[in-house]
Formats: sequence, structure tokens, C-alpha cells
Amino acid sequence: MALSPAERAAVRALWRKLGSNVGIYATEALERTFQAFPTTKAYFPHFDLSRGSAQVKAHGQKVADALTLAVAHLDDLPAALSALSDLHARQLRVDPVSLRHLGHCLLVTLARHYPGDFSPAMHASLHKFLSHVISALASSYG
Repeated sequence: MALSPAERAAVRALWRKLGSNVGIYATEALERTFQAFPTTKAYFPHFDLSRGSAQVKAHGQKVADALTLAVAHLDDLPAALSALSDLHARQLRVDPVSLRHLGHCLLVTLARHYPGDFSPAMHASLHKFLSHVISALASSYG
């Protein structure tokens, strides 16, 4: 089910509020993912996965950039994320379950930093948005 106009507006408004901190929150979400779901570490055998690692921060910024691209292209996520979908499916072979784990950890991170903004409606909007992003990223699997 597509995001409603109200859900789109909520996601865009929160993203504007996050501003230049998206990379910080994406990095924190990655660190949470590695802690809560240790199997996700398998995709980064060459990374220093310690807290505050430059490699994790750099990858967190890539995640942030991809999500910001998705927010800017809510009308056509599969097209906007097709190159990333191909990369994750064909080259990196990332299990889509790991993407769901990261999405969950991003929700936890944002709720922690923006408790006043994280109403049930915002939670639902962001969850739906992240589900669409994950579906778009998983579209090259098959």
C-alpha cells in the first residue's frame, strides 16, 4: 500500500528536521544493528565495527544518503533505488532480513532522539516508508 499524502508529509517533515544529522542517526542505527543482530556483521568482515569507527561512520553516511534520496523520490522508489538494489542483491548478496533489522534499529534510534515527534502516527508513517525502501532494495532479488 502506497504512502498516503499525510504519511508522505510526515516523513518529509521529519527528514527536514533531521537535517544534517541523518548520517549520525544512520550510523547509530548501524551500530545498534550490529549489536542486536550480530549476524549482520558478516557483511562487513573487512570493517572495524567498533563504536565510533570511521568505516561504520562512512557506511552510515551512505545509508543516510540513500534514505535521503528515497525521501526525495517517494513517488518512484524502485527507480530511485535500482542501482542500490542491484548492488545489494547481485554483488553484496545482502539478505533482505538484514535490511529489515537496520530499518527497525533506525526506528528505535529516531524514537530515542525525537521522542516528542515520535507519535504513533509518525511511527506508522516511518515504518511504512522504511518498508517501501526495503521492498525497493529487495526488488532485484529473485
